[in-house]
Amino acid sequence: MTITLDVPRTTDTARDLRSELVERAATLRPLIAAGADRTDRERMVPAENIGALAEAGLLSLMRPARYGGLQTDYRTLLEVSREVGRACGSTAWLTSLLNASAWFVGLFPAQAQDDVWAQTPDARVAGVVTPSGTARVVEGGYRVSGRWAPASGCAHADWAVLGVTRPDAEGTSDAVGIVLAPMTELTIEDTWFVAGMRGTASNTLVGEDLFVPAHRFHSVPDAVEGRYATPFTDEALYRAPFVPTAALVLTGPQLGLAAAAVDLLLEKAPRRALTLTSYASQAEAPTIQLAAAKAASLADSAQLHAYRAAADIDEAARAGVFPDYDARARMRMDAGMAAVHAREAVRIVCSAQGASSFGESNPLQRIWRDIETGSRHAVLNPEVAAEIYGKSLFGIRGTVSVMV
Repeated sequence: MTITLDVPRTTDTARDLRSELVERAATLRPLIAAGADRTDRERMVPAENIGALAEAGLLSLMRPARYGGLQTDYRTLLEVSREVGRACGSTAWLTSLLNASAWFVGLFPAQAQDDVWAQTPDARVAGVVTPSGTARVVEGGYRVSGRWAPASGCAHADWAVLGVTRPDAEGTSDAVGIVLAPMTELTIEDTWFVAGMRGTASNTLVGEDLFVPAHRFHSVPDAVEGRYATPFTDEALYRAPFVPTAALVLTGPQLGLAAAAVDLLLEKAPRRALTLTSYASQAEAPTIQLAAAKAASLADSAQLHAYRAAADIDEAARAGVFPDYDARARMRMDAGMAAVHAREAVRIVCSAQGASSFGESNPLQRIWRDIETGSRHAVLNPEVAAEIYGKSLFGIRGTVSVMV
């Protein structure tokens, strides 16, 4: 089923490019799906997956066109990562996060962007925005130390976006920021031992007393309010709101996992009996039919919420209007609900398929583990999103989190 929920002024050229990119992702699904078990078992997305995605242009969706990137929009990123997620949750997660981290770089001053891409236009970027490090002011910049986790995509990245606090700026507007550092100056600790999304290798980055020039620091409070440092203000993509986009990009893989679970149910049910009943096949049983309807509808609902948020984000960026607090609260709520609906769709499919869902040879168990893990990322937390959104509906703003 196709759901149409797009920005009205999206051009035919942009839609054609989006369709082409989704088709490229679909073409890669057999390769990615064939390696999904190995990805999970070896706790690492294979280099051939990353290479194939890069060759197809699917890791340059958010890179500025000035450096050869596609500079698309958030709806496109969602659709591409959904398609990849139908084959492998971990690979989809890295597709989303490597692209999103490139978008973060696009918010920095021109010199910082040049540092990353001028000599290496296809440089990839990982990121941990949580301020787990410190940045001490020194002449010309900062001395940065810290430990940052989970750093999804760090094994395949050339640079990292790292969240920091400035102890000497406590109480001022730029006490919290993000900095850019080359991966060659960081070490990776193998700490990602988890039940799901195992292949993302979201390990811990460690840095000790790194020098970061001043132009590679960006204030997070400024970013949250849409005050970006990029001088290229005519580029719509880099006018999108910071927090809603950081949440929304995580939903693409969930949409793909939910779709994959529904596909598995529809494929298997006609060929399997419903144990301890007289039905010749599961597909004939009303209980399975109802489960299929509920799961498919929830997967669609997840898509609708995510695509509405993407349309709001893309339209605001295109119009050069920074969304107000209430609009941003609703976008974050949409992202949280997309994750909840997608997760519930997978749970219903697992229940319908019974205990066999969790057999090691059944791909459904990996889908279940991946979505149970990925959908619980902090910025997707539906309860926090609901609290922020509920308060905003009563005109109460800014009391839960600054990340709105």
